[in-house]
Amino acid sequence: MPLPLILGIGAAVAGVAGVGSGIHGAVKMKEANDTMKSADSRHKKNLARFESQSEITNSDMDELGSLELEILKSFEDFSNVIEKIKNRPQFKAYSKDGVTIPEYNGEKLKEVSVGAGVLLGGIGGAAVGTAGGFAAAGATTAAVMALGTASTGTAIASLSGAAATNATLAALGGGALAAGGGGIALGTTVLGAATLGVGLLVGGVIFNITGSSLSDKADEAWEQMNKAEKEIDRICAYLRELSKVAIKYRMSLSSVNKIYKSHLNCLREVVNVRNKKDWHEFTAEERLSTENTVLLVGLLYDMCKVQLVEKAKREGDLNTIHHEKIDDSIEKAERFLRNKGY
Repeated sequence: MPLPLILGIGAAVAGVAGVGSGIHGAVKMKEANDTMKSADSRHKKNLARFESQSEITNSDMDELGSLELEILKSFEDFSNVIEKIKNRPQFKAYSKDGVTIPEYNGEKLKEVSVGAGVLLGGIGGAAVGTAGGFAAAGATTAAVMALGTASTGTAIASLSGAAATNATLAALGGGALAAGGGGIALGTTVLGAATLGVGLLVGGVIFNITGSSLSDKADEAWEQMNKAEKEIDRICAYLRELSKVAIKYRMSLSSVNKIYKSHLNCLREVVNVRNKKDWHEFTAEERLSTENTVLLVGLLYDMCKVQLVEKAKREGDLNTIHHEKIDDSIEKAERFLRNKGY
């Protein structure tokens, strides 16, 4: 075969091989590009799912925290009425069927009601999740701490609005980490959603590289997306569980609070409208209603003390939801209401 023909065939074969290699490279680039786009799309959906669940949980926790603070603030009205009654007995502790309610302490009620008022005044200007943070750490604890001293030496109770809230958040975060932790001190969500730190930015991967190198980067991006997805799944499951707990506890508190409000209205009627200011003037029914009002206040005070979550001890772990404490508190309230015939 003449040499020019052999060279021509060789060139043609080489050309075909080059085209084949080019097609293969193009296919790999397309597959890699598709993988990157798919990873990016899926990650964005995962983040949107997380953000949506985070908003729902923050809302549920904030509703619970606000209710607890409103209940605690209402103790001021109760104290004002009960203190008008002369010759009233010392309302003793209650203990029956595993339910224990401490004896009436007017000073404690005044402290917690004032503190709750301070916090409620600042919630409007505070970050989403702040009220939920108070519920997480125990609203009673937060309200009492609101009467403490800020880092500047100024009494927190003398501050107003967001300043009072922030001072209390700092006090809680710095002085009672076990009661709720840094998430509360930062005034963010109860579980530190703002510090999720997934760290996956698929869009940051450079696309203008070729061949197997791009394919390797796409595989890495997909692996990172899967890792982030598992973490988001874990956190979303936790958030859903926390929402369920917050709703369940809010319903229990609302049931007790409804009965308490009814009793408080009756007490106001007796003292402020009928003008009975001496215990000896009270009928047996009015005395029993008053005693039960005192017990309902004690029950609500204790329920608002319950710490819903505890900060994780190790970085990367989720906070612990105190299911047992929460369930015990709900059962205690239900037993008390049954014993009293409510």
